[in-house]
Amino acid sequence: MRQLILRVIAAGLLCCMALPGVAESQSDVAKIFQSKCVLCHAADGSGSSPTGKALHAKDLRSAEVQSLSDAVLTGTITKGKGKMPAFGARIQPADVQKLVAYIRSLAAKK
Repeated sequence: MRQLILRVIAAGLLCCMALPGVAESQSDVAKIFQSKCVLCHAADGSGSSPTGKALHAKDLRSAEVQSLSDAVLTGTITKGKGKMPAFGARIQPADVQKLVAYIRSLAAKK
């Protein structure tokens, strides 16, 4: 079981890093979220994907995440935190700001 979890984690990290530069050229924040975040956080932001469950990914819709400041969310996306990789080199700063707004919008869809 432990090996399976490690394989899922490794596959997830490889998928997160597999296509640098593809989503950055797209201005559609939903496409950026789809290419960079969905693997762990699921399409609805719940963290309920298999990889998200294995990594204990945060529910982006939760009060805990939604109460974080924009600066904290921006820093987490840019620099990474815990098991979450840094995306600062792969996502343009303006698109990071759009992702923060997108994360905020997920709470309304909960």
